[in-house]
Amino acid sequence: MTDRRGVIAPRAETLKAGVNYVRGWAKARCSAEALAKQLTQLGLESDFPAFTACVNVQGAGLVRLDTIRPEAALLLADLIRAGAAARRTRTSCTHN
Repeated sequence: MTDRRGVIAPRAETLKAGVNYVRGWAKARCSAEALAKQLTQLGLESDFPAFTACVNVQGAGLVRLDTIRPEAALLLADLIRAGAAARRTRTSCTHN
């Protein structure tokens, strides 16, 4: 898995000595659980059925969303937009 800027290294299929994979995996697992909890509180657990914690070859944690329906992807995009708008509003209120 690599993003368009090459920031994320490939997933770790073969472990290398000296790389702390457990720390990255634990962080990814915690993050996946937090995301799943928030989606469950919104009643959206059926739209996002599986999150998987894994690590890349450098030991950084990754959260895989698995395969989701196009409608679920649009819903996630809407939630991100709403959260970003709320953050901007909250930030602009604190600077006035």
